[in-house]
Amino acid sequence: MNIVLLRAADWIDAHSVLLNDRRAVHLREVLRASVGDVIRVGRLGGVCGEGVVEAIGPEQMQLRVSLGQAPPPRHRFDVVLALPRPKMLRRILRTVAEFGVSHLHLINTARVEKSYWQSPLLRPERVEEALIAGLERSRDTIAPQVHLHRRFRPFMEDQLQDLCAGRPCWITDLGAPRALGQMPAVPAVVMIGPEGGFVPFELELAQAVQAQRVHLGERILSVDTALPAVLACQG
Repeated sequence: MNIVLLRAADWIDAHSVLLNDRRAVHLREVLRASVGDVIRVGRLGGVCGEGVVEAIGPEQMQLRVSLGQAPPPRHRFDVVLALPRPKMLRRILRTVAEFGVSHLHLINTARVEKSYWQSPLLRPERVEEALIAGLERSRDTIAPQVHLHRRFRPFMEDQLQDLCAGRPCWITDLGAPRALGQMPAVPAVVMIGPEGGFVPFELELAQAVQAQRVHLGERILSVDTALPAVLACQG
């Protein structure tokens, strides 16, 4: 935990917070915080700052907080990602949070198993838990917004163009003529397929809407490798 994220319920007055959950346990048992120590803190969804440990109890910790620093800048990419296997999903959510992605759109494709959509990891509280883990690691306070799209064609035909809002849209495909790293360093939407990639119909429909094909190199990558490879192309 590289930042303590604060929620509205933590505040006991205008300048102090009281922690009585896993955050207090982490500060006490992992960071071994003492009275007077300065801790990196941030309001979830807001600004960052510092908290000075004022009091430590057996199950709680009180901090005096000063906020006013902006969170890290957002990534220039929004991501459209074929829903991954459940065992990858938590890692995927942490990754987009760590990189500062603003929007993650999880979509259905021909190679996405229907059972993936039944995963308990898609419940809002489980999604938030994974995103919080990424924020805490990267010292960020702004969680990505996660959108679920269970039907591929309506998403492509009715939503993709508005989602891009004039930005380029690049869709990953091993046989594409240009690499993602060769594209202009501008805000964009990047589409990443499932294990095995997008099928030809999906590539054709995406291109008919507005997407351009790009590749990530000559190797076939798993989804949890392809995603950080895309996000590393900050430009």
